[in-house]
Amino acid sequence: MEKLPELGKIHPDFFNKVIYPRLGRKDKSIIIGPQHGVDFGAIDLGNKVMVLSADPFYIAKELGIEKAAWFAIHILASDIAVSGIAPKYLAVDLNLPLEMTEDELTRMWDAVHKECKKLGIAVVTGHTARYAGCNYPMVGGATMIGIDDKDKLISPKCRPGDAIIISKGPAIETTGLMAAYFPKFLEAKYGKAFVKKAQDVYYQMSTVKDALIVAKVGGVTAMHDATECGIFGGLYEMAMHSNVGMNIYLEKIVLQDEVKKTCECFDIDPYNAISEGTLLATVNKKKAKDVVNALNDKSIPASIAGEVTRKKQGIMVIEKDKKYKLEHPKIDPFWARFEEYLKKS
Repeated sequence: MEKLPELGKIHPDFFNKVIYPRLGRKDKSIIIGPQHGVDFGAIDLGNKVMVLSADPFYIAKELGIEKAAWFAIHILASDIAVSGIAPKYLAVDLNLPLEMTEDELTRMWDAVHKECKKLGIAVVTGHTARYAGCNYPMVGGATMIGIDDKDKLISPKCRPGDAIIISKGPAIETTGLMAAYFPKFLEAKYGKAFVKKAQDVYYQMSTVKDALIVAKVGGVTAMHDATECGIFGGLYEMAMHSNVGMNIYLEKIVLQDEVKKTCECFDIDPYNAISEGTLLATVNKKKAKDVVNALNDKSIPASIAGEVTRKKQGIMVIEKDKKYKLEHPKIDPFWARFEEYLKKS
């Protein structure tokens, strides 16, 4: 009997073998196409550039309709912001569950509208319907678009000598979701006050602000949102895409107390776990301190956590007296723990 696939993103080996070689008609106007470690695509429009990204429209109803809608928009907007260009347009396909009421749909869309207004995003087209077989949290899909001057585009390419900057630290999404879904387990171990702090991490699950701050300072060579497989997966993808090595200093990476304790409670490795909201950036080392200071000035914790090296030096993690080669995590530990605690609840 054939083994069932793992939950989460398709493994890079399958992508390279099956998806990447089959991308339809070749078009010279595509500046950036589908690639590991790159959250967006880009199309040359002459003096302008169009940046696009697509994702599920993710509504986790258990979080509350309004909170879930906030996250759905920021997932999409974050992937555009790491290009250095602000998100501007949204196309959304809503394939709604049959049980979603008109009141819930109204509240969801009102939250989408309000968050888009805050971020300067206009909805330009879409599709809305209820269909059998559609279930929460994947209630459709969407494409976010940004358009701006071509010289603002950060075409991601890490360079040897660059500093590695990480905002917020690991497992931001892991903490935000586990604390929201399973508070009783955290309360039993750490108390009610801690649960509130861990749940507040939810609103860190966006890199829009981080990425646009970094782009404004300048000197950035690549940015990536640490989603599936977390910081280690994201840095590995960036290095492979740019054909470089890295030295990653584990103890220099910001680790928020709420994240550390939440991951310990649910037995999750924070560095391999999904972390929407964590910005991974490589920056000219002369600008690195300016970038960290700019993030800190806006109350976003960040640190210089390593440097880009030549490919032959490998992708290395340095932890106290240990130094080891980083391999792609392949399987994000969040999904298995999430399913496990859903059953326990």
